[in-house]
Amino acid sequence: MAVDLSEKVEEYKNKLKIEAERLVLKDFPRKILEIEDILQSDQFNVKSLKALHSDLNIPVPEPPYSNHEVEEFPSRKRKFTCIDNDQCGTKVLVLPSGSAASNKTISAMIDLVKPRVRDLVEDANKLKMWIQFMIPRIEDGNNFGVSVQEDTLGEIRTVESEGASYFDQLSRYYMTRAKIVSKVAKYPHIEDYRRTVDELDEKEYLGLRLVLSEVKNHYATVHDVITKNLEKIKRPRTSNNEVMY
Repeated sequence: MAVDLSEKVEEYKNKLKIEAERLVLKDFPRKILEIEDILQSDQFNVKSLKALHSDLNIPVPEPPYSNHEVEEFPSRKRKFTCIDNDQCGTKVLVLPSGSAASNKTISAMIDLVKPRVRDLVEDANKLKMWIQFMIPRIEDGNNFGVSVQEDTLGEIRTVESEGASYFDQLSRYYMTRAKIVSKVAKYPHIEDYRRTVDELDEKEYLGLRLVLSEVKNHYATVHDVITKNLEKIKRPRTSNNEVMY
């Protein structure tokens, strides 16, 4: 039973090594060019940021009274509505014009960016394990190739960590926008809340372009580092005692 398990583990390691090398030499160049085409598309190169704005479908309600009905001298006991307390403002049970939709342009961009961020994290994890399996046992001397492996491994770990942080950035957008839209629904007469939604959409557009560009740069950097040092990564020592673990 122990022999069978060891053989399966070795089979897994060998399969991972083949897959990781194919990723670097074949898949990475294809993904770099694919992402570059997306970055050059019209979807990621809008001529005006105003084209990103979307209708919130939250109309400004009419005042509940006419001007001649306003008291000339309002009572001192009248309580004014506050705008910085969740208990104040307009109660929102149902929006009169239906639901407030997401920004479809930004959502479509997120749908393109998110799978590529996920692929970057998964690919980095495979390469990390590949190089880890290539590191030979600790010995005195002849460790230059091992230092190359460790430097490359550190670069890949950084890529994996940064890729994971991009997911947090993408998920925060919807929650932040939802909070601002709820403010618009509660205080429909305050124009600044509506403007804040547009500003957030513009910021997210620029952020998505930057994230996708960074994903492309990470692929290009890792591909460049590994291809330049492929022989040292695969054979860190020139001696015949290359016992892997």
